[in-house]
Amino acid sequence: MVAAHAVSPRKGVDWAALGWMFLFFWYLSGVTQLLLFATDSIGWRGFRQTLLLSGFWLVPLLLVPGQARRLAGMIGGVLWLCSLPAFGYYLIYGQDFSQSVIFILFESNNAEATEYLGQYLAWWMPLAFVGYGLGAWLLWRKIRPVYLSRRPALIASLLIAAATLGYPARFMLNSADFATGMNQFEERLAAVTPWQLMVGYHQYRQQLGNMQDLLTANAKLPPLQNLTDAHAGQPATLVLVIGESTNRQRMSLYGYPRATTPRLDALREQLAVFDNVVTPRPYTIEALQQVLTFADEEHPDAYLTSPSIINLMKQAGYKTYWITNQQTMTERNTMLTTFSKQADEQVYLNNNREQNARQYDGDVLLPFSKALADPAPRKLIVVHLLGTHMSYKYRYPAEFDHFKDRQGVPAWVTDDQLPTYNSYDNALLYNDFVVSSLIERLSGSKDNGFLLYLSDHGEAVFDSPTDTVLGRSEGRPTAPMYTIPFMLWTSAQWREANRVQFGPELSRPFSSANLIHTWADLAGLQFSELDPSKSLVNAAFRARPLLIGDPYQPKALIDFSLIKPKIAVALEDANRPVLRAN
Repeated sequence: MVAAHAVSPRKGVDWAALGWMFLFFWYLSGVTQLLLFATDSIGWRGFRQTLLLSGFWLVPLLLVPGQARRLAGMIGGVLWLCSLPAFGYYLIYGQDFSQSVIFILFESNNAEATEYLGQYLAWWMPLAFVGYGLGAWLLWRKIRPVYLSRRPALIASLLIAAATLGYPARFMLNSADFATGMNQFEERLAAVTPWQLMVGYHQYRQQLGNMQDLLTANAKLPPLQNLTDAHAGQPATLVLVIGESTNRQRMSLYGYPRATTPRLDALREQLAVFDNVVTPRPYTIEALQQVLTFADEEHPDAYLTSPSIINLMKQAGYKTYWITNQQTMTERNTMLTTFSKQADEQVYLNNNREQNARQYDGDVLLPFSKALADPAPRKLIVVHLLGTHMSYKYRYPAEFDHFKDRQGVPAWVTDDQLPTYNSYDNALLYNDFVVSSLIERLSGSKDNGFLLYLSDHGEAVFDSPTDTVLGRSEGRPTAPMYTIPFMLWTSAQWREANRVQFGPELSRPFSSANLIHTWADLAGLQFSELDPSKSLVNAAFRARPLLIGDPYQPKALIDFSLIKPKIAVALEDANRPVLRAN
């Protein structure tokens, strides 16, 4: 055995041996990413990262070829152990491992962890772990030295290190500041073992610190003054459903010719459908900082210095729940998690590292039913959906892949744009199922209360012949980015007790930045900070300019009326409302 390893250097490069080395190290990161990609759970970026970065571990084997197998065993053993959490998480949840998972692990107690394992752990999973380890061992057995003379070995090692680490490093070097550059660097390592654990934990700690600072500041806020409750002591279940990236102009409930909301259409007689509501900003965090607090376009920082809807309802004696299918702990979503942590109970369903992952909103239905069954007499349940967020094909299961051809598609949509256009409508179709199911479950519970649904912002998806924008851009605002659905369902007893009936209110021009005033009005709450003129359902409502844009650049703020189409589109079906673009 010793003599066999003391082989003299060969002429030329043993490419087969190099291939086995690379395959061994790639296996320890790439298998999980390959499974995620092959099952269409996420995009291919993580898989690409493993291909680019796994070659780094060839360097020590080239520099010390006589110890190649031993070094491969030592490095591979560490990598295998570090890869097990991601591999196991995929087996259990079918999701990618991220800092959000670490957050959930630290947030869960032993009883919750045992419950999760008991619910999801299957008999075949230990066998999968054994098979995964066996595959690594068989590949390790293929490792053999690659002998190069000293100079070529050094050059090859430098080239490999530059090719692998140079990929993420260039993003750091091209960034404006160190913090941004480090985030960019970490993002390019986040799918690869062992950096996945290291980056995940570092980002978790960083974002946790930011969140704790926000929560500490929120806890120091004074309560709302002179709070009174018209329904004090009465059982009530109030539900706020926050959608994502949903443009109401693409909903048949609002007159779109394709039947993208058939279930809500069937419930229309039970709904108050408001058709003139816009969001102040086309981005989730920036919009919800205003939607959920007293902040608005003229006072954008008020979310830091004033109570949120969660604070309001807790002060009014409601037990509060936050059920979210949004990503949990990312640099962007820390503010969302901060809002969620203000609630008494939280359910985090989406721990994927990337938005482009198959995480369906139907997952909110079970925890929603559990919250409804909670014996607490007064409850606020916030449900935050992924809605119709890009990439749209990840937002609905196969059975909702209904729109596939050009029927009902405007003539200006090109063949290249058609798949995206259709997938957005399919995402709306599934969103219709989820939102209507939430309404049906609340109705079936016989609880006294209401459900309000709105989207954080809209989305532009080839909505006019002159608008080729896909997604959202505050620098190039178009109506579909800001027009959002806004609808209210009330229980029979709530309607009767509060004489809920809307007419002209349904077409009032309203910005969701003032939601907290409308919400308080609907819930029967009064306090000194409430402005009835900002409540969509109050007789004292006063129409204001619907300001949109970046409030930190005041000169960029504009009235939405400047970009909305001037001509309404009449539909052939006279029984349907006019399709409004406002």
